[in-house]
Amino acid sequence: MLKLPFLSVISVILLGSCAVEPEKLSPAEAITPETISTPETLAEIKPIKKSDLPPIEAKTAIEPDVMYLLLAAELATQRQQYGLAYEAYMELTKRVKDPKFAELAAKMALQIKDSRKTTDAVSAWMNQEPKNVTAKKVAALNALRGNDKKAAVKELNALLTAEPENFENALLELSSILQKEGREKFVYDTLESLATKTTSNKPVIYFVQALLSMQMKNNVQAEKKIEQTLALQPDWEHPLLIQSQLAIMANDLVRAKTLLNSVVLKHPNNPAFKKMLAQTLIKTTEYEAAAELYQTLVTQNPKDGENYIALALINLQLNRDANAETILKTLAEQVEWASQANFYLGKIEEKRNNTAAAIILFDKVNDMNFALDAGVSVINLLAKDKKYAEIDARLDVLVKKFPAQKLRFVLMQASLYNQQNQAEKAFSLLSETLLQMPDEKDLLYTRALVAEHLGKLDVLESDLKKILAKYPNDAQALNAFGYTLLNDAKRYHEAEKYLQRAIKLQPNEPAIMDSFGWLQFKLGNYPQALKYLQTAYEKQNSGEIAAHLCEVLWEMNKKEDAQKFFDEALKAAPEDIDLLNFKKHFLE
Repeated sequence: MLKLPFLSVISVILLGSCAVEPEKLSPAEAITPETISTPETLAEIKPIKKSDLPPIEAKTAIEPDVMYLLLAAELATQRQQYGLAYEAYMELTKRVKDPKFAELAAKMALQIKDSRKTTDAVSAWMNQEPKNVTAKKVAALNALRGNDKKAAVKELNALLTAEPENFENALLELSSILQKEGREKFVYDTLESLATKTTSNKPVIYFVQALLSMQMKNNVQAEKKIEQTLALQPDWEHPLLIQSQLAIMANDLVRAKTLLNSVVLKHPNNPAFKKMLAQTLIKTTEYEAAAELYQTLVTQNPKDGENYIALALINLQLNRDANAETILKTLAEQVEWASQANFYLGKIEEKRNNTAAAIILFDKVNDMNFALDAGVSVINLLAKDKKYAEIDARLDVLVKKFPAQKLRFVLMQASLYNQQNQAEKAFSLLSETLLQMPDEKDLLYTRALVAEHLGKLDVLESDLKKILAKYPNDAQALNAFGYTLLNDAKRYHEAEKYLQRAIKLQPNEPAIMDSFGWLQFKLGNYPQALKYLQTAYEKQNSGEIAAHLCEVLWEMNKKEDAQKFFDEALKAAPEDIDLLNFKKHFLE
């Protein structure tokens, strides 16, 4: 199913400080927040340059003690000795009548998170500049940091009174600092108190409370606050987006579509609502309707390449490859979108089995957000043609280009060695890598499988036990170990313990059902074995499962059924080694 990344309207500052990689407009499971721009963080401290310092009156500029304090403050700031810088700036505040020094002292105090010193500096600052909005924000921040709700309400109210039109930005800025310190709940409660003491800007207060609620993962509370916001300001776009997003997060897509259809009518010129509605339609597989919406977005803003990409992907989902190709070829001529367009054009050629054309297009992908997937796609294409020498060269390039993906490339190389019947090489590669990553589960599991192929059963058992020691409920490892133990009649009951746990964890997994059915066969429970193996084969037409099923039928003296089933399975997979082994041991 095609999925496109959703818009968001929650400020990144209220959803955490982690960076989000640029999206590829490939399948995306969740809605991600859109950035709302916010002012520069109050606590950010930059090295002070002489040009940043306030001018000194001629009479005081030449005083040695003032010059000494200036140099001391500048040097301490550059060395990040903010406590010393604070003392110097506070002393300058007493000696020189310029609010800039009090401001710098306040910022130093914020940096070291000293509430008393911040209070003293802000007091000196506001004595000289009583209407300074930044000073009021610092005072509010200091009160919030100090868990002084009464003072915080007072300072926020002063901030609201001083500059009501910028109160939303001020709250977002303060929240962005305090959420990193885990104070969302206190900020929320303070705003609740503020809302009872003011009659102005309540929608802004409720809206920021909604964002804080989402940060605290309390979406029910967020929904309530958004309703309060919209009751007072029904056409405000940000809360309308949040309301729709909350519905999507709750997987109430019917309500989300209703809300978005309504808001699109209210705000037809806002592309954000149309994009969110289109992406909701994609989630409900209403691709035609989504395509129509993206077509209107393309018409509305023909310079937005993201809309073209989305429209192309929807066309691919609808098997309109030619339409998608036309759109992507146009984008490929634009530097900004060339890599992304060439990547999807390569996928179209790959779908057409035009390997050479696909590789040429993948090789044109330079954008790091797509280059890895493009490189892996090329390797998969070359593997189909068994061009292993070229694969080795390309893997070397990818390892150097994407060192963080080393594990993925090692596992890929090991798989390629197995395809070439070079299990010893695969085993050596995995063993060498495990020296650097001794607890990496995927490496241990893969080496265990290779070890089984090489008859190194001690390594297989050791690796799987190491995985299970750390991940006792890893169904894949439980299944692999239990199945392996079935090779030793003395360990059937030990195998049963592992396989019972595996099938309890994943009762509908075909590979586990196959192992459990094979266990029943080994224990002599033929009817039970037949039941599990038949169900497993219905879910996954595997040659190994088919061979097990044939053997059970044979031992149950249903040889005609076994022969018939074998003939059908071999016709579907004529080179399957498990079926050929059954033929060798039972039919020849």
